[in-house]
Amino acid sequence: MTSTKRALIIDDEPDIRELLEITLSRMALDVDSAADISEAKQQLNNNEYQICLTDMKLPDGNGIDLVRHVQKHFANLPIAVITAHGNMDTAIEAMKAGAFDFVNKPIDLPSLRKLVNAALTSDRLPAISESSSKIIGNSTQIIKLKKSIQKLARSQAPIYISGESGSGKELVARSIHELGPRNSAPFIGVNCGAIPKELVESEFFGHKKGSFTGAGHDKQGLFQAAEGGTLFLDEVADLPLDMQVKLLRAIQEKAVRSIGASEEISTNVRILCATHKNLESLVSSGDFRQDLFYRLNVIQLDVPSLRDRKEDIPALIDALLIRIATNCQLDKPTIEPAAQQKLSQYRYPGNIRELENILERAFTLCDDDTITEIDLQLDRNAATPAHRDPTKQTGHFQACQNHASIDDYLAEVEREILCETLEQTRWNKTMAAKKLGVSFRSLRYRLAKLGLDYNED
Repeated sequence: MTSTKRALIIDDEPDIRELLEITLSRMALDVDSAADISEAKQQLNNNEYQICLTDMKLPDGNGIDLVRHVQKHFANLPIAVITAHGNMDTAIEAMKAGAFDFVNKPIDLPSLRKLVNAALTSDRLPAISESSSKIIGNSTQIIKLKKSIQKLARSQAPIYISGESGSGKELVARSIHELGPRNSAPFIGVNCGAIPKELVESEFFGHKKGSFTGAGHDKQGLFQAAEGGTLFLDEVADLPLDMQVKLLRAIQEKAVRSIGASEEISTNVRILCATHKNLESLVSSGDFRQDLFYRLNVIQLDVPSLRDRKEDIPALIDALLIRIATNCQLDKPTIEPAAQQKLSQYRYPGNIRELENILERAFTLCDDDTITEIDLQLDRNAATPAHRDPTKQTGHFQACQNHASIDDYLAEVEREILCETLEQTRWNKTMAAKKLGVSFRSLRYRLAKLGLDYNED
């Protein structure tokens, strides 16, 4: 038989204490209460609790003092603070000190119950997840990062994930979500720089049918899609200034209004954001709102670049080659010592994403299941591209401009060439490989990558 979970409430107003005691008791919790910090510390020393709720203003101090005390002496105890309505600055200060979450006065009981249920599941959270297992390495930086992820996953505080392009910021965000109490709800990731400016508000908040030209039906926004879960704003620095104002209000009020709607709807999402740009510099230059930065940067988590943890490169190479080979249903190739050394010495301006691209290319070029130094083509990566006059670019340049990215364009070109050659050889892959001047292994890899491996010889 499992023991009943126990909660501690700290508030100097008897009516608030009674309301909270009744609400938590109905959630099958044993509830103790205290009127000040001194009494609360005695209760904490004498009993074991699974959640603690404290008011901010207390006769002998403030709630943040108690949050710090709990963080120091009872690190695994989730503590939430009760703040005056609209006092977001105080709530953020409390979360920086280690508070699990906050609730505003007057207390919304459904929101309180969600907060309590999330806190109570924090002792049953997984130690590892699919995404966290993909964070490869045993360097000091990675060990520190994994510990931070595990700790921050328990909190509900907004997190700003900083790091260079390709360093794995989205993987870190997914890990935080999967290891946290919201892991059964959606994780919605969005690249803020990829949304056309005129559609940003509709994408974030949704719209009603007929609210503007082309709105043929109701559309759910990202906040609604992520309800109960996590909303990850990648490249948040690319948001236009007018949208930054609206995002700030949505975060502060925990409510959004769809375009064309008459009423706001409450939201319950955790905000994670990331960018490879320096947000502090953008704030100084006026390109990013300081108040929004303050709301998003409650906790900052830095993801190290690959060149700062080179001891992890061998393990990353092994893991990436296994993944690439598995996706193509081929055997994992070996890698010559000279090639391994070359990879360990390279600086990786594109970080892990660049390492993966290098290995994918080498995987298709290598013979006899062995990757050589030549297969890596690192000299091509390091070369500075020749200057080209954009006024003289025609043909492929113009076609590329019509695609979302150069990768999409090149993939389309490759797909057309492969399909045309396979049609000519009646889908005989051995003949197609000879006609294209590539190995059979390379052809199979390219077909699998482009989703064209559905036709067998």
